[in-house]
This record gives sequence, structure tokens and C-alpha cells, in this order.
Amino acid sequence: MIDRISFRAALITLLLSVAGCASGPGGGIYVPAGGEPAKAPEPPRTSTETEESEAPVWRKSEQPEATQETREPSRSSSPSYRETGDGLSPAALSLVREADQLLAQGNVSGAIARLERAQRIAPRSAEVYFKLSEAYVAGNQLGSAEQFTLKGLSLAGSDIRLQRAGWLLLADIRRARGNVAGADQAEARAEAL
Repeated sequence: MIDRISFRAALITLLLSVAGCASGPGGGIYVPAGGEPAKAPEPPRTSTETEESEAPVWRKSEQPEATQETREPSRSSSPSYRETGDGLSPAALSLVREADQLLAQGNVSGAIARLERAQRIAPRSAEVYFKLSEAYVAGNQLGSAEQFTLKGLSLAGSDIRLQRAGWLLLADIRRARGNVAGADQAEARAEAL
């Protein structure tokens, strides 16, 4: 019985590894890094075909890259979430707003559920992690709140407003946990920004 299970597991592993090599990202032809793709032999030409009139036929992996116009992002007074991680998609923003309403009604578990869904949609958004932290504070789960705040701070990037809010949130959480020295350090970091 064990031999049959290990044989099936080995067969599945083999099939999955072979299937993974069949195509590259986007369904194109897989080309190993640093190597040239093997070229298929060209069919024999007939005497009626002329080489000058033929347009080149490109494989997906050989197509010339299209030049894309790069524009400088416009600066505004609101923070650019591209500098701080993922932006909030409309779905994630909707979930954050629902969570705010649920927190205002005192439904902490419902708010946390909405924010966890928003976090799965925008896993690199510092704002979602800070909102999760606030919800865990409301639920008196200060250890989780501190961890989510630290994760949000790691994603805040160059957004000083977001960094300052995160450090002040962390100071409040640490003070509530009895870590006065850690709270003072977090407040000093916020003031230094």
C-alpha cells in the first residue's frame, strides 16, 4: 500500500514538473535564461515565393519589444500609494469603509473579517495593516495589533504622513501593553519625521 502511494506521489510530482515546463508566463514559449530558443526548421520554399515580399513572422518569445512611453507621475498633496506599496483597489477600499462602519457600531469581529479580506486583496498596503491594527486594539488584542502595525510600518515606504501615523499608533499600543520605554521610542521616531 505504501509503495503504491509513494509511486503515485512520484508520478504526480513528475507530471507536474513536466507540465510546468510546457510554457512560460503568459502562455508563451519557454526560453531558458541566457539561452536562445531552438529554431524550428523552415519549410522548403517553392519557386513562386519571393523572399522580399514576405513580412517577418515572429514567435511570441522573439517579438521586438514595444517601446512604452514613460510619464513622470503627477505630484499632489495626497500620498502616492505606489511609493508605499500596493494602492487600494476599489474592492479593498470598499471593504475598509465597511470595516470602519462596523467598528463604529461596535462589531469588532465583523470589521476584522472585512479588513482581512482587504488585506488579501492589497497585501502590500500599509493603510490596510494600520486599519487591521486599530480593529485589533478595539478587540483588546494588543499583541496582534502591534504586529500588524509593525508590518504596516515596513510597507509605509517614503510616505512620511503614513509613517508618522504608524509610529504614533505603535506608541499607543505599546503604552497600553505596559511597554513605556517602547512607547517613548516610537513617539521619538514619529517626532523625528
